[in-house]
Amino acid sequence: MGIPRSRRRDQGRALVARSEIWWVEHSDAGRRPFLVLTRQAAIPVLNALLAVPATRTIRQIPTEVVLGAGDGMPEECALSLDNLTLVPKHLFRSRITRLSVERMSEVCRALGLASGCS
Repeated sequence: MGIPRSRRRDQGRALVARSEIWWVEHSDAGRRPFLVLTRQAAIPVLNALLAVPATRTIRQIPTEVVLGAGDGMPEECALSLDNLTLVPKHLFRSRITRLSVERMSEVCRALGLASGCS
């Protein structure tokens, strides 16, 4: 059967997947975790992915999703859907964790609020 297409390597780099949080290394912003939001079918053909940064500044607002050790994060943080951005694929370095279906539902609700689409 081989490796599923969604997990094959892309030009020598590990292919990320939707709902995974990865360390991203950026020359200006440094190293920080990002959640991949791009739909799975589009990831192999795009050069940059829709991603949500994690921050240690937790504001407890509806456009954030707070994560912790139970989610596989090294420390408590918040995904800030107000700061959704495109991240070039070559900046994704190593996988931290994959969010549960329940957590991704929370992310989608926060995205709806952040974008005014809910």
